[in-house]
Amino acid sequence: MKLVISIISNSDVEKVMNVIGENGYSATKISTTGQFLVDGHTAILIVCDENRVEKLFEVIKESVSKRFVKTPGVTSTIHGSLLNQSVDVEEGGGIAFVVNVEDFKKF
Repeated sequence: MKLVISIISNSDVEKVMNVIGENGYSATKISTTGQFLVDGHTAILIVCDENRVEKLFEVIKESVSKRFVKTPGVTSTIHGSLLNQSVDVEEGGGIAFVVNVEDFKKF
């Protein structure tokens, strides 16, 4: 048994949740906030058999999209610095961590 922890942009999370449900996976989502991209992300926790993990990755990959967003530049004490201008950053896609589940009980 594996626990897949996937971090997805809030822009894609509803589509991902629908598609993984349609493919027979059960999931729990937790809202999270990262330090760099401020629009918010969601952690999705999915427990599945080891032989279904690769299929889950395919389903998630097909359900997320990449986009460019403006993010504030770094703060600077230098007046008029170019560092204060916003920059385009690629956002989207997702990341997943796979953790071995030693024991699993359903109540």
